[in-house]
Amino acid sequence: MGFRLDGVGLTHANGFTALADVSLAAARGERIAVIGPSGAGKTTLLRLLGAALRPTEGVLSLLDAAPWTLPGGELRGLRARIGVVHQAPPLPQRQRVVTAVLAGRLGQWPLWRSVASLVYPLDIAGARAALTRLDLGDRLFERCDRISGGQLQRVGIARVLYQQPNLVLADEPVSALDPALARQAVRVLVQDATARNATLVASLHAVDLALAEFPRVVGVRDGRIAFDLPATDVSEARLRELYASEGAELPTLANEARFAAHAVDAQPPLTGARCR
Repeated sequence: MGFRLDGVGLTHANGFTALADVSLAAARGERIAVIGPSGAGKTTLLRLLGAALRPTEGVLSLLDAAPWTLPGGELRGLRARIGVVHQAPPLPQRQRVVTAVLAGRLGQWPLWRSVASLVYPLDIAGARAALTRLDLGDRLFERCDRISGGQLQRVGIARVLYQQPNLVLADEPVSALDPALARQAVRVLVQDATARNATLVASLHAVDLALAEFPRVVGVRDGRIAFDLPATDVSEARLRELYASEGAELPTLANEARFAAHAVDAQPPLTGARCR
């Protein structure tokens, strides 16, 4: 089993309910796109699946384990089997790209190797292979503060490719990329998960990208599951109902103005262009 949520909810200390009565499950190797308007609860859902947040109600199982019943060492081991692609990758600015990619396996390596790799990269060939899949092989020894926001997002993806986790969670992983690069990057994630029989859950803003690249689509609105359907069964009427609060146009890659505005709003200031 990839994961299972039964009646899961999350209410913050200030009383705000981010998720309510969420029941969702995925078998090993499933590939799921999560879509919905801004503030719907998509990021919170992925943080629960990454064992970064503890639900306030319901039952959560990740990779056949109940994370919040595990002792600290076993919980860290579980998290090492989960790979997270962040919208704004938390990469130290002065760190080199090769080190950022190799950090994907810090949770799996013994302490001596983790420390040694921070001083001198121990698997340059492995990092280069992951970056090359995203057309970034020539950026191997660049510093992270000298590449663009779109390149940083792809470095974050390469880091998870190198990690080879059992569960991959991608939170708006291509928001800083132009449409062509966005499709390429998502396809690399999907192909990698398929080849390794890993479970992949990706939160995406562009509905056409979700429908084209994922066999299963989950719509989230107001902290609840609005629908959970095969991509072929997601109608335009369902999409318009899901995004009714965001205006007349659906968010798509082709709608460049909407896509670009979302990417700019979501990203912190970064050196360089939005994409390569």
